[in-house]
Amino acid sequence: MYAIFRKELADHLESKRFAILFILATLAAVFAVLLAVQNIRGAVTSSSEFVFLKIFTISSEPLPFFLFFISIFIPIIGIALGFDAVNSERTSGNLSRLLSQPIYRDSIINGKFLASLAVLSFMVVSVIAIVGGLGLRIIGVPPSSEEVLRLVAFALTSIIYGGFWVALATLFSVSFDRAATSMLVSLALWIFFFLFASMIAEAIANARVPLDQNSSLEMFARNIEIQRMVSRISPCNLYGEAIVALLTPEIASLNPALMMISVAVAGRMLTPLNFGQSLLLVWPQVVSIVALAAICFAISYLRFMKQEIRAI
Repeated sequence: MYAIFRKELADHLESKRFAILFILATLAAVFAVLLAVQNIRGAVTSSSEFVFLKIFTISSEPLPFFLFFISIFIPIIGIALGFDAVNSERTSGNLSRLLSQPIYRDSIINGKFLASLAVLSFMVVSVIAIVGGLGLRIIGVPPSSEEVLRLVAFALTSIIYGGFWVALATLFSVSFDRAATSMLVSLALWIFFFLFASMIAEAIANARVPLDQNSSLEMFARNIEIQRMVSRISPCNLYGEAIVALLTPEIASLNPALMMISVAVAGRMLTPLNFGQSLLLVWPQVVSIVALAAICFAISYLRFMKQEIRAI
C-alpha cells in the first residue's frame, strides 16, 4: 500500500490541479482575512480576550469571512481529489494492468484515499498557517496556548470534514464509469447540502410551528430548534456548528433555543468556555462527520473489492 500511496501522493503534488486549487484557496483565505482585519479594531477594543482568534471569527453573518470561504473550498478540494480516483484508472486500462501485478486490491483504494487525504491535510494546514502568519503580522498579537489548541482542533475538524468529501467522491468514482458523471453527482450533492438543506429545514420548521407577529418567544425558540435539528442532516451544517464553536469561546450552547432564552433572561451572553468545554460541545458534530466519512469509504471499499475489472 505504501507504494501506491507514494505514487498517488507524487501525482497529486505534481499536478496542475493541485497548484490551481492551492492558489485559489490561499487567495480566497487571504482576501477573507483582509476583509476581517478592517473590522477587527472595534472587536479588540470591546474585548481583549482571544484577540488572535478574531482574525478567523470576525463578522459572523452567516459565517465569519474566513470560515465561510474555507467551508466552500474544502468540499471542492475533496471532490477534486477523489472524483476520478478509480474510474479514470479503469477507463485508461491502468487499473487492470495494476491488478495484474502482485498488489492486493484493497491496497489500491486505501492508498488512493490516504494520498488524497494527505494532500488535503497539507492544503488545510498550509492555508491556516499562512492566514495565521498574516494576521500575526498585521495585529502584532501572538496567540495564547488555548488559542493554539483551538486552531489545532479547527484544523483537525477541517481535515475530517474534507475526508468525508474525499470518501464521497471516491464512492461515486467507484460507482460510475465516467469521471465527469462522478464529479457532477458529487457537486450536485454538495450544492444540495450547502444551499437547499437549510431551506428544507426552514420549510419544515415553519410547517410545524407557524410564526407571526403575535408568536411568543417559546414559539420562536421552538421554530429555530426544529430548523437546527433538521439541518443537521447536512455535513456542511455540522461542520459550520463545530468550527464556529471551536473558534468562538463565547458560544456556550449549540441549541439556539437555549441561547435565546438565556440571553433574554440574563440580559447578557454566557461566560466564555474553556477549550475542554468547547470540545465537549462540538464532539457530537465531529463524531457524526467521522461516521459519515467512514460509511462512505466503507461502501466504496466494498464495491471496489467486489467489482469485476477486465482488461480493455
